[in-house]
Amino acid sequence: MEKEIYLAGGCFWGVQEFFKKAPGVLKTTVGYANGQTLETSYDILKMTDHVETVYIKYNSEKVSLDELLTYYFSIIDPTSLNRQGYDEGRQYRTGIYYKDPHDLKIITKKMEEEQEKYSTDIKVEVKKLNHFIPAEDYHQNYLEKHPDKECHIDMENATKIFKKEKKEEY
Repeated sequence: MEKEIYLAGGCFWGVQEFFKKAPGVLKTTVGYANGQTLETSYDILKMTDHVETVYIKYNSEKVSLDELLTYYFSIIDPTSLNRQGYDEGRQYRTGIYYKDPHDLKIITKKMEEEQEKYSTDIKVEVKKLNHFIPAEDYHQNYLEKHPDKECHIDMENATKIFKKEKKEEY
């Protein structure tokens, strides 16, 4: 069954590239979520308070939301406020945005599990998705188009995580 979730984990280029490699992920799109306006662009994110977010469509028979969230927490620092890696500002805040109200129970449980790992409060926003605006074309699949660019996510580690998952399926 096809489902969707929206994840913000700092610069959306790396988050998209990471989740494109995940088993069961059918489609990813980078964009801007839950700002104060229904329109925005990369140049005015500070004014509209949108967060760089990745839309993820996935096959829930191949990967669960819980598994996707486990992957998500492996690539972010959930205790960091408005910052991931070298990127700083509210547009880089972390967040889990859902449309299906049934997903909130899974998200809440995962947040509680993650919180147990830290002595300080985790700063990941959990909210219903109000709106999502796809980013400009040049941002879509950016790291695929520009393999010389770097981001805060270790893509080699991502490849190892997903290869390990595939091996365990057999």
